[in-house]
Amino acid sequence: MTRLVYLSPVPWASFAQRPHKFAEWFHLRTGGNVLWIDPYPTRLPKPIDFKRRNAPMSGKSTNLDAWIEVIKPRAVPIEPIPILSSVNRFMWAAIFSEVKRFVEGNDALIAAGKPSLLANLLVSEYPNIPSLYDAMDEFPAFYSGLSKAVMRRREKNLAGKCTHMWVSSTRLQTHWSKLRSDLNFVPNGLEPTLYSTINKVRNAESRKIFGYIGTIAQWFDWEWVIKLANARPNDLVRVIGPVFAPPPRLLPNNIELLPPCAHEEAISAMAKFDVGIIPFQNNNLTASVDPIKFYEYRAMSLPVISTDFGEMSLREESQGTFISRSLTDIEHLAHDALLHQDAPEFVQSFIKENGWPQRFDSANLLKNAHL
Repeated sequence: MTRLVYLSPVPWASFAQRPHKFAEWFHLRTGGNVLWIDPYPTRLPKPIDFKRRNAPMSGKSTNLDAWIEVIKPRAVPIEPIPILSSVNRFMWAAIFSEVKRFVEGNDALIAAGKPSLLANLLVSEYPNIPSLYDAMDEFPAFYSGLSKAVMRRREKNLAGKCTHMWVSSTRLQTHWSKLRSDLNFVPNGLEPTLYSTINKVRNAESRKIFGYIGTIAQWFDWEWVIKLANARPNDLVRVIGPVFAPPPRLLPNNIELLPPCAHEEAISAMAKFDVGIIPFQNNNLTASVDPIKFYEYRAMSLPVISTDFGEMSLREESQGTFISRSLTDIEHLAHDALLHQDAPEFVQSFIKENGWPQRFDSANLLKNAHL
């Protein structure tokens, strides 16, 4: 297999996430090339979209390696309206020509990390080429009205027509196993090379840092964060990332809000944390989430306090992981987390077991692609 067409849920020029690591893994294992197709609007626009469009994007360099090409589809945000969505098909003629050039005469794979009309059309266009749908989220939960109904239908169609399917969380596995008995459970992971050489030094200062790094959006639990800050008035709660859901009220003085940063800077920032926090609300948006920051925190030997949501709900017995099930348990969990110490051999073992190469290899996709 020498060619991968990848329809991504995130832009190439964003923080390296599961899609980027999948593309890199494919190239590493096969030596093949990747045609990466950036996402385009798949729902009717909302006011927040304009704020996101203006948000700074700190991520991968746009200087591309020779093995990857990136396409940015042009599209009018009318995909949920069947009659009007045909407009986008005409705009994608060049993309179809590019894909044809890329796969013709080669052993190829078409993979999608998000349902879309373009993904469905490309998979249908090449029925003899192996295809993969990697379900990373409960995508319809992020939509409403007509957009939600169309996304649900389109996702089911894509999941049914792809020759292979992966899911990233237990809830997604339960949901999609009703449609497909042959799916693979491929949890999220981490990049081993980023963490193997990091030596986390415990903070000797009396003031401890409870830290979060990531997007602050509608699923972020500000009430929980405020409660933590009030429970630990002599410590610091540091929140780093773009803010799309502002605090509901004035924050305590010991909550520090910092802007987003590049991934290398994020690792340096995490190294200063004493405890990593994952304060997400428990709702339909987070029910299927396996947060990558869990793996990143633990790879740095940080104890983790997480709210009770998604895959984190199943990690109460995981070493160094503390699950908060209400606002009343935060104080004692913070105390216990600060007392936690990992065994010396834990970190290297955790990194090895949860690295992206190990995750993707375990699904045997390249071996079974033509079966």
